[in-house]
Amino acid sequence: MAKQNETAGTVRVRLVKGLRGVQARHRLSVKALGLNKTNDVRELKDSPQVRGLINTVYYLVQVEE
Repeated sequence: MAKQNETAGTVRVRLVKGLRGVQARHRLSVKALGLNKTNDVRELKDSPQVRGLINTVYYLVQVEE
């Protein structure tokens, strides 16, 4: 039951597209999410700041909830 509470406040983000030809600002957003290479996955705290970064690069990432 504690495991469910831990994952309730997190979001899994996967980088599904490469960064070639992407705006520099969007590259920085991906880096801020902790994603480096294609298919990298990070489990991040679900907060408005993280959601804003995800919304900025929605076309490069996949959210796995």
